[in-house]
Amino acid sequence: MAVATAKARASVPSAPVSEDFLRALRARHPGFREALMADAKVTAAYRGERHEFRSRLDAAAQLVRLAWMSDAFLAQALYRAKARMQALRVPLLPRVAHRLAMALAQVSIGDPVVVQPGIYILHGQVVIDGSVEVGSGTTIAPWVTIGLRAGNYQGATIERNVSIGTGAKIIGPVTIGEGATIGANAVVVHDVPAGATVVGAPARVR
Repeated sequence: MAVATAKARASVPSAPVSEDFLRALRARHPGFREALMADAKVTAAYRGERHEFRSRLDAAAQLVRLAWMSDAFLAQALYRAKARMQALRVPLLPRVAHRLAMALAQVSIGDPVVVQPGIYILHGQVVIDGSVEVGSGTTIAPWVTIGLRAGNYQGATIERNVSIGTGAKIIGPVTIGEGATIGANAVVVHDVPAGATVVGAPARVR
């Protein structure tokens, strides 16, 4: 994933972004059904609930149940719907979905963000924006910000199975290696090696 992302970022404009860039970015989003089902299974597993769905009807029932029980999962579902509608060039409704996610769970995931299937957002109060990619298996705690440096549209690459603790900040075009752990309230401004644990502000390997 990191190589593909690096190639994609080579063409990231500083600002403003072009329609061609956004079109290419949207094409990289995973399929709506695939991503939503993976998110649901991971969410149910982390919540200690049944995460093997027996049929399409059972899966649909579990999706509704999780959206009712978890405001963060509902916000994820709204983000997935927004991304899919934008890919289909549906007017207005993507903005409605985005606003609902913000109003219901204080989760704001920007249009240029690509989230691979199967992540877990524990609770709300999460902001992700810029040209960011989040890998499968990532867990994101509340009050996390994955954002940008002033004047630079490129954001972070979060590889697979990363754990991001409560209140952590990941700023700018950094790479968080597979299986890394970002401690609570850490401020990450440099790359993090795979499997490492970082803490502090600025974050350092523990």
